[in-house]
Amino acid sequence: MFKIKEIDVTELKKRFDKNFSFTLLDVREPHEVQFAKIDPHVHIPMGALPVRHEEIDKEKPIIVICHTGVRSAHVCQYLEPLGYDVTNLAGGIDAWSILVDPSVPRY
Repeated sequence: MFKIKEIDVTELKKRFDKNFSFTLLDVREPHEVQFAKIDPHVHIPMGALPVRHEEIDKEKPIIVICHTGVRSAHVCQYLEPLGYDVTNLAGGIDAWSILVDPSVPRY
């Protein structure tokens, strides 16, 4: 098993602020994204990735987000061998709500 790359939410905020080119891939379920999200993002639920991963641009780095970072870590393990440059967001949207943007609802 390989070690996945990770960043924390403060680093993600810096990348947004500096207009870095990346894709924020949200792998949560539709009802979760409806309740709380970070824009701009691409939403593909984790279970749909085997049939939809080709919708993701392989030319851009991808930061994968879920609720707390567990599902997104699994997605990174799935996508990296397929040739995607993936990084897991440690703590997920929950950490984002606590440390970066309290206007994003917690659940």
